[in-house]
Amino acid sequence: MNTLAFIGGGNMASAIIGGLLKSGRAPADILVLEPNADQRSRLQRELGVITLEAPGSVLQRAAVVTWAIKPQNFKEAAAACAPHVAQALQFSVMAGIRSGDMVRALGTERVVRSMPNTPALIGQGIAGLYARPAIGDDERREVERLLAPTGRTLWVAREEDLDAVTALSGSGPAYVFYFVEAMMKAAQDLGLSAEQGRARAGDLLRRGRAGTAIGRGAVGVARARHVQGRHDACRPHLAGTQRRARCDRVGRQGGRAAGA
Repeated sequence: MNTLAFIGGGNMASAIIGGLLKSGRAPADILVLEPNADQRSRLQRELGVITLEAPGSVLQRAAVVTWAIKPQNFKEAAAACAPHVAQALQFSVMAGIRSGDMVRALGTERVVRSMPNTPALIGQGIAGLYARPAIGDDERREVERLLAPTGRTLWVAREEDLDAVTALSGSGPAYVFYFVEAMMKAAQDLGLSAEQGRARAGDLLRRGRAGTAIGRGAVGVARARHVQGRHDACRPHLAGTQRRARCDRVGRQGGRAAGA
């Protein structure tokens, strides 16, 4: 089976890797480049994958390289990795880095961009996908298999359409988080527990017409991460304090902020 490499081993990379392992992928087939020692230890301990502190020739084994680092770190990481990954399909889950930027930095047209949303962390996501013209049908299917454990996928014909997908499926869960939080607070105000309020919100969402991935994902992530999940969903590429300010501003404006 082809080797997969991940540049960055944070939450989204871990969610994808965890799903791949559950679907039968061997840990020895997965390389993760992660400069943070604590993160490397966690990945080795919890997932059993091969971790790297710095780029090296072992990355040349990879058929697909998934870029899952902070956008501001991409330029430096790409310069270090490019000599070792030019042979691979380049797959990005980074916000704000256009496919043209990746082509210039990595020297290959074989680039696919994706924008997964927060519920992908529990397998209930909806990810928009855009492929450069050089990407063939087999490579599209490879990307779909890669993301399958995180939820559903939606291909778009134009890269700019990823912005619309992000506004809907990327930021949409934030508004459901607000609802879940309100239910939890109301439950506590009435003398019940936050968990009872969360369970009630989950019942309502599951019985809604969508039984929605967003609804199920919001409740699941809220259970795991509570308020922080809503802030993460609002603007995944912003720093924590910026995310909170942005999300709270959108809430005050009735959800009408452009590109929320």
